[in-house]
Amino acid sequence: MDGSHASNKAVSGFIRLIDWYKEMPEIHLLNVQLPQRGNVPLFIDRKSIDHYHREEGMKDLQAARELLAGANVDCHIHITVGDPAEMILRYAQETNCDQIVVGPRGLGLVKGLFLGSVASKVMQFSTLPVLLIK
Repeated sequence: MDGSHASNKAVSGFIRLIDWYKEMPEIHLLNVQLPQRGNVPLFIDRKSIDHYHREEGMKDLQAARELLAGANVDCHIHITVGDPAEMILRYAQETNCDQIVVGPRGLGLVKGLFLGSVASKVMQFSTLPVLLIK
């Protein structure tokens, strides 16, 4: 979840599908922050950078958290730093997720293929089922 309209639509769409599951699924909201580039780490200490990523991640997850809370659905929150597709796939494997739910960025098929969108990469490389909610 990156706080975008597409990711929030994916959460809303998933909430509508929850009744189809045999039991309430365990929901994990993952936000992947991009690493600081350039000389930033030379001038700012690791603790401050980690704090910044945590704050930005919580902002990005706020709308999704509110949507789930409004539907009385509990969730686990995790914020990490790295390549979004790689970190999503790694997190899903490490936590033994049954499914990954993503929302497209709305780039369109051609741009998404050339730009290598996160959703496209996750769908291509995942060994788990991926649900794409538009």
